[in-house]
Amino acid sequence: MDRKLTTCVIGSGPNGLAAAIVLAQAGLKVDVFEAESTPGGGCRTMELTLPGFLHDFGSAVHPLGAGSPFFSSLPLGAHGLDWIYSPATLAHPLDDGSAVVLDRDLSNVETALGADAPAWIRLVQPFVQHWQEFAPGVLRPVTFFPKHPLLMARFALDALPSAKAIASRFKTDRARALFAGFAAHSFLALDEPLSGAFGMVFAITAHAVGWPIPRGGAQSITNALCSYLSSLGGSVRTSSRVESLAELSNYNLILCDVTPRQLIRIGSDTFTKNFKSALQRFRYGPGVFKVDYALSAPIPWKNSDCSRAATVHLGGSFDEIAVSESAVRTGKTAERPFMILAQPSLFDDSRAPAGKHTAWVYCHVPNGSTVDMLARIENQIERFAPGFRDCILERRTFAPAGLENMNANLVGGDIGGGAIDIRQFLFRPTWRTYATSASNIYICSSSTPPGAGVHGMCGYHAAKMALARAI
Repeated sequence: MDRKLTTCVIGSGPNGLAAAIVLAQAGLKVDVFEAESTPGGGCRTMELTLPGFLHDFGSAVHPLGAGSPFFSSLPLGAHGLDWIYSPATLAHPLDDGSAVVLDRDLSNVETALGADAPAWIRLVQPFVQHWQEFAPGVLRPVTFFPKHPLLMARFALDALPSAKAIASRFKTDRARALFAGFAAHSFLALDEPLSGAFGMVFAITAHAVGWPIPRGGAQSITNALCSYLSSLGGSVRTSSRVESLAELSNYNLILCDVTPRQLIRIGSDTFTKNFKSALQRFRYGPGVFKVDYALSAPIPWKNSDCSRAATVHLGGSFDEIAVSESAVRTGKTAERPFMILAQPSLFDDSRAPAGKHTAWVYCHVPNGSTVDMLARIENQIERFAPGFRDCILERRTFAPAGLENMNANLVGGDIGGGAIDIRQFLFRPTWRTYATSASNIYICSSSTPPGAGVHGMCGYHAAKMALARAI
């Protein structure tokens, strides 16, 4: 490899930093350009409500961060990253006052699921036991020749059905509701292909990895990655927005942690007409409406066991969650939306002043929606935690436009880097995956395989491809 290669990365999200680290590990000097004043993209922590209340701008709970094959190979603990595991992985309250509370230990699943415990164990145990082999296979582009073919073939057979079909294996409404919550992370209707696969992956991580939070917030992940990159000689330049790839003519290898829309904007004259047309056909997925709360007390859950988990799925039964996600897929807003809520201050006292708390919640909405979902979100929380509104000291809402304004990659509020269906799952964002029509420019954002999540694997694979072709 030519050690004189000059390399840079546009964007300091987890994928951009992962790509930069791979380049730096290969002995190359790499500069990272970040448009905002703080690195991290969606992986930032800020005082969004009141002084002293630390809120994660993007993701708050990180199963794929802790379980990432690449991040797990890095000495991030030595650079300040400390994972906190709540006593329970996840809570899913129900209208009868009960809650499905899932422990990381698979042997405890009978307490949560009763008669459906054996079916749940059959579904996830092979992959939980072999997470070290499974994770690299699932967090990469689809290949016809996986390293562990029997394991991946079993996953394909189990996961190909829709979430609705997989849930039909369970006898109880509790187990079906639990799986619906996992599958709804996909932004797909629960009767669509791939919804079951996403549900399976999240269910597997609940036991194989747990759903930890980083002490101090998501910014701690970014800070650890930046610190390790610096130790390798790399640099991160904040408040350095790249308006055109022409500005980077002194670099002969460029990786872009941006979505297709941004890539077209900054590199219009760089790519072939056919490649630009392919990027223009890329479709964005539903958005989210997010609320951050500063609270005077912990959320008063009707079922107190919900306070054992950093993550709570709110949406009720399988059928209700299915209605919510189907509405979004058809361009509507749900009256009773499925929601993902995080309550990190219960387990990390650095997030709020003494005796106070934070909460983070979002629901799915159509891309670019301007509908104010605040009342519907708070009605759903009150449904399972009566008196919640009385605890609110301050709130800050982010509609899709507000999210995009904070991070240009969140087009129309799409936190997934693009719509997920069979075509965009297999060929993301084009058939070239990370490569572009320019031999020295690559894409490394969540618009590439394996997609969204704070795992860095998009950046890892993109950088590995770039290095292999630069030899």
